[in-house]
Amino acid sequence: MLTRKIFIAGNWKMNPGTSEQAKALAKAVREGVGSASEVEVALGAPAIFLSAVSESLNDSPIGLAGQNMHWAKDGAYTGETSASMLLDSGCTHVILGHSERRHGMGETDEQVNRKLKSALEAGLYPIVCIGETLEERESDRTESVVAGQLTGSLAGLSPEEMNKVVLAYEPVWAIGTGRTATPGQAQDVHAFIRRTLAARFGEKTALIVKIQYGGSVKPDNAEELLGCPDIDGALVGGASLKASDFLGIIEAGRKVSVAR
Repeated sequence: MLTRKIFIAGNWKMNPGTSEQAKALAKAVREGVGSASEVEVALGAPAIFLSAVSESLNDSPIGLAGQNMHWAKDGAYTGETSASMLLDSGCTHVILGHSERRHGMGETDEQVNRKLKSALEAGLYPIVCIGETLEERESDRTESVVAGQLTGSLAGLSPEEMNKVVLAYEPVWAIGTGRTATPGQAQDVHAFIRRTLAARFGEKTALIVKIQYGGSVKPDNAEELLGCPDIDGALVGGASLKASDFLGIIEAGRKVSVAR
């Protein structure tokens, strides 16, 4: 039986306020993680702090993620960041299609797809976010919305390319609201995502792809969520800004990994 390694990624969003605070937070996480390898860990820092955070993570097993990127290699795209710029800053991963960009900035599945293909071509590991709003869940459209986002965002990928993609299921109604999907609710959607992947890319790929859960993950609910069979990690927002909380979630991942 294939065991997927738990992957805990922090999404700092537009935090913290200074490069010194960013370096201090990265250092605290690095010291807490040490050389442990039971759980995969990455930090998603603001673009302006990536190089500084990369230095703080030097010689550690922790990955570094950009929070967004443009699909073009270069050009007249004011304010944007390319894949090569992320790589030059020390990035290993990039977060794409976060709900705050989809719903707050109008980002489309087609744009996410273009970014995804550029990231893969450049050698970055993409974390592609999907998830429904409260209105969509309450109108019983969760599966159709998620399936549509998967179809659009992953268009044109081969099974081999899909093997390098991480998915993050983030119910929009649980991001930054303090509300969290129950383990049962989260597991049901994760299992649906995996069935959808199997139908499209084959059973082998569906068993390889990591699917994180995101939406008010905290140390006190992480172990129960991560213990679900189709939840392979967490994309952590607010709790990733406090090293002790983020390390608590990582520790929950270690406990689950040992128990599997």
